[in-house]
Amino acid sequence: MKILKNTLGTILMATLILTSCNKNENDDIFIETPPTAQEFQNLKEAALENLTQEFQFNAEDGSTTFTSVKGVQLTINGTCLSNNGSAVAGSVVLEFVELFEKGNMLITNKPTMGLLPNGDKAMLISGGEFFINATQNGEDLDINCSIQLIVPSALSGGTDPAMSLWNGIIDEDDNLEWGEVNADPAGNQGGVFAEGGQYYAFLDQFGWSNVDRFYNDPRPKTTLQIAVPEGYDNENSSVYLSYDGEETGLANMDTYDPGTKLFSEHYGQIPIGLECHVIFVSEDNGLWKYAIKAVTIVNNGIITFTDGETSSDIEAVLVASINGLP
Repeated sequence: MKILKNTLGTILMATLILTSCNKNENDDIFIETPPTAQEFQNLKEAALENLTQEFQFNAEDGSTTFTSVKGVQLTINGTCLSNNGSAVAGSVVLEFVELFEKGNMLITNKPTMGLLPNGDKAMLISGGEFFINATQNGEDLDINCSIQLIVPSALSGGTDPAMSLWNGIIDEDDNLEWGEVNADPAGNQGGVFAEGGQYYAFLDQFGWSNVDRFYNDPRPKTTLQIAVPEGYDNENSSVYLSYDGEETGLANMDTYDPGTKLFSEHYGQIPIGLECHVIFVSEDNGLWKYAIKAVTIVNNGIITFTDGETSSDIEAVLVASINGLP
């Protein structure tokens, strides 16, 4: 029996190797095949689906309040819902995602990059990222009155009076960027005010919203370039930046030059002397392939990842590794 177990184990290991590797022309060594863009996308979509909470309610019940897994209170008025201009009646499904930790922001590709007035991007410190949507029979609904969120500020390190409300915009490359919402007529700072250890946010649309402020560092700024292993680009991999000492912000290197094969933060917004961790992620046979490198930012620096520096593991291990960064 022991011999049989060993034989089966050897066959299984060989099968796994063959499914992820191809032989080279000399037919004597194996070369790893990078994932397709769709394989990497599937991994991120599965992560988002696993973090999506669902609630059901009747539209005729009017104002209804739900409490999320992390204790966020969401209040929505069902009588404000419509489908192609017609009032909605009956059962409605409410979808809700809440992201507070850098690990979950990374696996869902929802970093905290805010738009500056000139169109450049800079990192935000978050009091929580949220996705809200309502459907009926699989069709997306519209809403014509505010959705209220009450968010415990302890989930993001305590109350910060500088926080404001931001709406998420997803571009054609599936990258999320944040645009600040202007202050409302009542004087709330961008649709948010803090009181009694809570953020009160008032959202006027479905989709992604964020309680945020810009990261503030007075030091001179620079750009950063990242070289990733051969065979990887912005379609089958991503590169992120975790600032040491900031638990609720995650920057991403959102540009890629096919000529130089370098990822970049080309806006010149990274503080020189900043201690941080650069994170490379991709897919490997249904697992997360990743590497994490501690760096101190220098002027016009280039950081290089090699394939030998990467590991492959399940989602929970990667999330714990990112959340455990200083």
